[in-house]
Amino acid sequence: MASPRQHVLGPPQDTAVGVMYRDALPWERFFFGGTACMAAALVTNPIDVCKVRMQLQGESRRYKGLIRGIPVIWREEGVRGLYRGLTAALLREASYSTLRMGLYDYIRHRFVQTQGKPEALWKKLLAGGFSGAVGSAIFNPFDLVKVRMQSYRPDGTLLYRNTWDALTSIVRTAGLRGLYQGTGPNVQRAMLLTGTQLPSYDHSKGIILRSGWMGEGIHLHLVCSMWAGLACALTTSPIDLVKSRFMNQQRNPDGSLSKYKNTLDCFVKTVRREGFLGLYQGFIPNWFRIGPHTITTFLVMEWLRRLANVKPI
Repeated sequence: MASPRQHVLGPPQDTAVGVMYRDALPWERFFFGGTACMAAALVTNPIDVCKVRMQLQGESRRYKGLIRGIPVIWREEGVRGLYRGLTAALLREASYSTLRMGLYDYIRHRFVQTQGKPEALWKKLLAGGFSGAVGSAIFNPFDLVKVRMQSYRPDGTLLYRNTWDALTSIVRTAGLRGLYQGTGPNVQRAMLLTGTQLPSYDHSKGIILRSGWMGEGIHLHLVCSMWAGLACALTTSPIDLVKSRFMNQQRNPDGSLSKYKNTLDCFVKTVRREGFLGLYQGFIPNWFRIGPHTITTFLVMEWLRRLANVKPI
């Protein structure tokens, strides 16, 4: 009979092909996670563009939902509009997500796993929150540029020509500190996202495996990643909206912020103008992005681990 330890980590041997699984090397934990997130960004960038614009539009309601919003972008800007900010999005995943995914897997492997016992959920939550915070704090510039490049300007002009132009323009007008505008809400969002996404997938997978309801494989990966995507959308939508609005605002000639002084000010003004549900504006596209993004991420990551004969998550 398989031990609880084997159920948590996945089977030590694939009996169908006789392959012995091994523990991931330290660099593999980071590479697999970052590569999987980059693949997910390619799939979900159009939804992300629509989500950002819905979050930034306030009460104007130019983009009336995901189903109507994407055709508007397609009609006015073409395919390029739907993939606006893709380079910054890929750089963000290659940096921020590589660090957060790899760091979580490393911490879980070193400090959370316990021989012969199910892993404690609270430890996974702490590991996820810490990993997300570290990754987002260091690589905030790419997230800032992504939001700016995906946003909409009424006159139809582009704020920046490309990612490099965006980075240099921000530094030229606001200094290096300008690249870290919105770090507070970004870190808060990353803590919630990583602290929800990875433990939700990881823990639900362990529970299902121990129950015997499903075995290791793509069906299990789909079920657990779908649950993780929903959990992420519910917890991160309010702070994601605040982050997008705070990052997108420009600075006044004297260097002060034009709309919101800080995260709390943005939160309060949003609720005052649009009500509490205003914080969930863009929830559906956020869910439609996080859901496919999470599913693609975990399917690709599990596939990469299998190719390398590394134990499943």
